[in-house]
Amino acid sequence: QVQLEESGGGLVQAGGSLRLSCKQSGGTLGGNDMGWFRQAPGKEREFVAAISWSGRYTYYADSVKGRFSISRNNAKNTMDLQMNSLTPEDTAVYYCGRQTDSSLSYYLPIAYKYWGRGTQVTVSS
Repeated sequence: QVQLEESGGGLVQAGGSLRLSCKQSGGTLGGNDMGWFRQAPGKEREFVAAISWSGRYTYYADSVKGRFSISRNNAKNTMDLQMNSLTPEDTAVYYCGRQTDSSLSYYLPIAYKYWGRGTQVTVSS
């Protein structure tokens, strides 16, 4: 049974940085594209970043492009999200997901079957 667990969230001031990590247990990370999504109160879960199974290709939402960086280490079954220049608009619960339906676009939550429980990121102004 695949399980994902996020860590690294917290409270940070605007302009600061955080690094989120996602650890998979049960199965290997390689072979599947992975992604980060976030959900703010009262809003739908939205795409943040995704990375191909090899790590060669990365994709970002326009709102985080140039500030966030996604990476993965298949040998360690981990995926990270480096977040810089954070703003209050980045405040949300961040989820990592493992894409299981490659026929769907990486930015659609429905393409992901496995999710972590999320980690809270709060950016104060």
